[in-house]
Order: sequence, then structure tokens, then C-alpha cells
Amino acid sequence: MPEGPSAELQAWTCAVCPAQELAPGRFDVAARPGPDSRYEPAIGWRVDLSTGAPTCVHPYRVGLPAGAYASGNVPLPPRAPQPPDPRDLVLPDDPTLLEAWFVAVLRDAEPDRMRAALARAEQVAGERFPGRTVVAAVRRVMSTELAG
Repeated sequence: MPEGPSAELQAWTCAVCPAQELAPGRFDVAARPGPDSRYEPAIGWRVDLSTGAPTCVHPYRVGLPAGAYASGNVPLPPRAPQPPDPRDLVLPDDPTLLEAWFVAVLRDAEPDRMRAALARAEQVAGERFPGRTVVAAVRRVMSTELAG
């Protein structure tokens, strides 16, 4: 099993995802953010509260379905696009989830509607978050989601 992530995986995942530092198989993937995992600032990613395993909470970003890959030794399937959960399309209250929300909105949009979807998402996010927070999140997703 590789020690670290690929550059591609680092580009596709959140800045606070264990996939930024760990290869697939060295972290679990949860279906979505929730009370079973908590962001741990001291280590820089979420952990599962019952197993202590590093945990990605956005299967659609990491390209893996939910699974206990690190904590339960579940075999890794081939990485493939995962659709966003409909709940991931709801604007979060937590600003650390804003980047992932933008990605979910863009991945849910038809390719010819992505720019309109981004404009609408920026407007909606700007009603809840400071402009600099919105701009920072949008900048992080631009190269991977609107490239091409």
C-alpha cells in the first residue's frame, strides 16, 4: 500500500482531509459529515470517534464509497466518481465544509450549467458567510472543478 497520496487526490480533496497526507486505505471514508466523526485541529483532519481512524467525510471528493478501509481492513475498490449525497447540496453552517459544498453543487450541475451553478452558489453562500471565506473556498475548487 502506498505511504502517501497522489497529487491528483490532494487536488480533489478538502484541505482538512486525511487524503491530503495519507494514501487510500490508510483512512476510512464516512458517507458524510456527522456526529460520528470530529475534526481534530491538532492532527489536521477528522477522526472517527469510535475507532480513532482518520476519516474522509466526502466520498464524492475522494472517489471511494463509504468504508472502514483503515479501521476495518475493508479492501479498497477502484477509485471512481461518486455522486454527492443530496444532503451535501444543503449549504452548511460550518465554514470548514463550504469548499465541499461548492464541489457538491458543481458536480450535481450539468456541464453546461456549471458556471451558472457557481454564480448562484456564491450568492447563497455570501448570505451566510463573510465574502473572504466564500472567495477562499471558490478559489480552492476552481482548478479541479471548472478546468476544461
